[in-house]
Amino acid sequence: MLPPRIIRRLILAPLVIVLTVVAVVTLPIWLLVVAAASLRLPPPQRRGTRLVWFAVAWLALESMALVACLGLWVASGFGGWLHRDEHQERHYALIRWLLSKVYGVAVRIFRLSVEIDEPTLTSDELSRRLTRPVIVLSRHAGPGDSFLLVHHLLARYGRRPRIVMKAALQLDPSLDVVINRLPNAFVPRKTSENGVLGEIRRLASGMDADDALVIFPEGGNFTPRRRWRAILRLERKGLSEEAARARGLEHLMAPRPNGAITAIEACPEADVIFVAHTGLDDLVTLGDIWRRLPVSAEIKAKWWRVQAADVPRDRESQIRWLFDQWEEIDAWITANQPTSAPAA
Repeated sequence: MLPPRIIRRLILAPLVIVLTVVAVVTLPIWLLVVAAASLRLPPPQRRGTRLVWFAVAWLALESMALVACLGLWVASGFGGWLHRDEHQERHYALIRWLLSKVYGVAVRIFRLSVEIDEPTLTSDELSRRLTRPVIVLSRHAGPGDSFLLVHHLLARYGRRPRIVMKAALQLDPSLDVVINRLPNAFVPRKTSENGVLGEIRRLASGMDADDALVIFPEGGNFTPRRRWRAILRLERKGLSEEAARARGLEHLMAPRPNGAITAIEACPEADVIFVAHTGLDDLVTLGDIWRRLPVSAEIKAKWWRVQAADVPRDRESQIRWLFDQWEEIDAWITANQPTSAPAA
């Protein structure tokens, strides 16, 4: 169960700062312990050391973000003016700073490279980037893809992301504090589908030209088992055409259309952006990271825009259209999977 907000603020947030101090002071000990443990691993035996450095850097950045949040809370009249535009912008700037620093650390420690294939920047494309809200529909393949997507929306495209997330993510104190002050939604595990769709509708209906609603239509990280469960769910519902198309997807689960359709109906003037990416597919759990962390990580991504006027408006056409796009993402992943690098 998720602790009440007051407990998270008074205990979890200060605990992160304490853990940061302890981690920094004892860093040499941790490095020695991990180096000794790594002797059991095949060469080059650097995985543990890299993970320790990243964990300490993450804790330090989390602590700085929490201190900044406290300052922003005081500056907003002890929380009374947090809803005002200028204070919202300060919090988006804080997220942009935090994610850019985490990204920079990841680039150095994990030798991360990101290559994005985006639409040609014509005058029409530039105009739409500046004047249109967007609904972003992306595959889901681990926490790394979510982080990179939000980072690039903020830093590269100047967007203000809106996301519906699992309530358990509020156990991360900086995420808990900042995201709850902005137009986002945390949904408990047992929330009904109608409850989730209600949050999507709320977020989509209030979007401006620089907002982006992020949705992962698969509903969770891809695994072969979940892929088959999604196919069986379609078959049980008598959706034989969708089930057949889902069997043809090699890297993706069948998209659940209700969230995307709800967002489109709530903000019909929004363009729809589809995001394909590959490179972090096998790094979903901590165990995956420990076993498969490569010497260098190459991430490829591609996104394309469907203008609002070209988005189908009746439900059956929208479902077929969404599967069309998902098949295009799946084919792109097949053609662009990076060459495997040895683990380190």
